[in-house]
Amino acid sequence: MPQPSTPRSSAYLSALTQEIEKKLQRALSSPSQRRNLLQELFADIALEVDDRARDIILTREEDDISPVDDGIGSPLCFYDVLADYYVQVPESGKVILDLIVQLWSQSFASHIFACLFHKWLFEVQLEDSEVLLRYSSALVQGATNVFWIDTQTNTRRFQSLFRYLLEEVALVPPLINKIASQAQRDLYLLLSRFILFYNSDDKLESFLKHFPVFPNAFLIGRSSRYFCY
Repeated sequence: MPQPSTPRSSAYLSALTQEIEKKLQRALSSPSQRRNLLQELFADIALEVDDRARDIILTREEDDISPVDDGIGSPLCFYDVLADYYVQVPESGKVILDLIVQLWSQSFASHIFACLFHKWLFEVQLEDSEVLLRYSSALVQGATNVFWIDTQTNTRRFQSLFRYLLEEVALVPPLINKIASQAQRDLYLLLSRFILFYNSDDKLESFLKHFPVFPNAFLIGRSSRYFCY
């Protein structure tokens, strides 16, 4: 996934971050418009990166191997590059994160969090276990919501998010173990529901091997019993 490797791209992503902050602040201060503003923001970050922005954000080498050309069938969206930016420069997303926390209960807040901070959650060190549990739950909720949007519209706009959670988290024990066992359970079950939709059947065997046995009376049995197609 592309990284903000030049001052020009970093400045561009910083400017986008400021616009996101402004819209979240407006949502926080305008209860009557809150839902619409959050829905608009979610739609904005889910937009495909246009040619002008691509020229600014990506180096020539990165442009040559962007997801559109990489055979995974999903466009490069603004949330993709912003998610990487907030890992590379964690402090840049702090204000956005604080604002989202204040809007937790609002529609589309979890969607936005999952898109922008799914990599940050696993790749940036967090010490507070209660905060980590809250963020993990929000990630699963938000990912569930956006994956259903894809299925309802028969698109793959959030396929890169799915593939990251599957290939870089669920199949990598050190990362999946970073979140609480309840969140792990919910994430595995979520991925099992959408693994075929996102054309990741080539990962199915490995996924089943990594599927843990959870100490829960409702989950007794083989991992294959958890799948809902």
